[in-house]
Amino acid sequence: MSFGTGFAIYFIIWWLMLFVVLPFGHRSQDDEAEVTLGTVSSAPANFSLWKVVLRTTVVSAIVFAVYMTLTEYMGYSIHDVMALFPDFA
Repeated sequence: MSFGTGFAIYFIIWWLMLFVVLPFGHRSQDDEAEVTLGTVSSAPANFSLWKVVLRTTVVSAIVFAVYMTLTEYMGYSIHDVMALFPDFA
């Protein structure tokens, strides 16, 4: 796998994991009992973008390492994964 292909796959994994990791540790303004005037009570109380980016990067690195291990070192492909499921046709 070339560097460009690996980077593209990592970027796609990172983007997907962003939406998985985003709600972790979410505390709403309603939970904190400090609703700012003009905002929805479900808005984040203390949002930290850097924490979300760091968590996403760590989780994405783990998922990418598992992907690389399965595809490059163990020789599995997407076709092998699909063969695990029964054919319902």
